[in-house]
Amino acid sequence: MYRILRLLRICFYCGLLAMPACSNVSPWERGNLAKPEMAIQPNPNLHNFREHIFTAREASQGGHIGVGGGCGCN
Repeated sequence: MYRILRLLRICFYCGLLAMPACSNVSPWERGNLAKPEMAIQPNPNLHNFREHIFTAREASQGGHIGVGGGCGCN
């Protein structure tokens, strides 16, 4: 009995997680989604600048494309 309830509960939660992916976007709503604020990185220049600073400081750590010794000079 408990296994069935547990299985039903897991299926219910998986269904809840899948529901938001099934929504349709109307043509008049697409303009709202295309706004710059809705982008993954709404300020790409600032992101690139911060990424450059991070790679200059943490270049010895690895995992990023940047080169340098961590002193800030490339």
